[in-house]
Amino acid sequence: MFDKLTAIEPVSLLPWAQQELFGYARQVCVFSDVPANDDEILRRIGDSDAVLVSYTSRIGASVIRRCPNLKYIGMCCSLYSEESANVDIACARELGVKVLGIRDYGDRGVVEYVLHELIDLLHGFDRPRLYEQAAEITGLKVGIVGLGTSGRMIADALQLLGANISYYCRSPKPDAQAQGMRFTPLHELLRDSQVVCTCLNKNVLLLGAPEFAQLGSGKILFNTSIGPGFDPAALEQWVRGDSSNYFFCDTRAAAGSVSDGFFALPNVTCRDVSAGRTAQAAELLSKKVLDNLRSAARQA
Repeated sequence: MFDKLTAIEPVSLLPWAQQELFGYARQVCVFSDVPANDDEILRRIGDSDAVLVSYTSRIGASVIRRCPNLKYIGMCCSLYSEESANVDIACARELGVKVLGIRDYGDRGVVEYVLHELIDLLHGFDRPRLYEQAAEITGLKVGIVGLGTSGRMIADALQLLGANISYYCRSPKPDAQAQGMRFTPLHELLRDSQVVCTCLNKNVLLLGAPEFAQLGSGKILFNTSIGPGFDPAALEQWVRGDSSNYFFCDTRAAAGSVSDGFFALPNVTCRDVSAGRTAQAAELLSKKVLDNLRSAARQA
């Protein structure tokens, strides 16, 4: 059991999960706003031996080294790699501070988002349709860039509806190959696909100006990555340069640092809400955060 547990910012726990925090620490402190800087983060952590953080703040080495009581940092957000994490995991490990994160809790909502937007564009239910005649997903050539959990779920859903799936990632996936998905070099995938979905880890940028040139005209690009998976300037040039190209993202952050007016373009659709933030995702996030906390508290 921990002596003092502090959530330094809103961490998206459901009320029942927030109440359960008191079962893992003698004292619990939960802040309802995002700290402005490292000094405020240090003030909030104080003498805590356990801390919870979401994706909106960073706990860097300079903070960790100044918190001698700290034993555990729980990331209430996706942890895909040390390099992309908003906690300096290497520093924490050096000082004996355990860091645990979560993943794979909001993917179903992302799949539904892609299906909704693509079907709407093909059929023209709430917008001018892509082609003169309404079209199905059946036979559509779809390229998935990054075949992790969410990328594979999007691929599975679209293949179920008849799409022809090709994918690009670091190495071929035998189970995807067995299912009829084709491992394809990136330049071929961009050239040959009608629809491309980038499903990459945070801070992984694969598409620059040469790749957008390979993508060409009359294409649909979805970004469901955490942050942009491309050079934002190259994306904007691709979108502005050809009205037959379409770009979709759920949040503005997924487009990166684009210019004013980008989201008002008729071939850009941004709902400005995270597709993965559903009631089911909140339930799963809460359970996974508590599972990690339970495991860490047993060793405290």
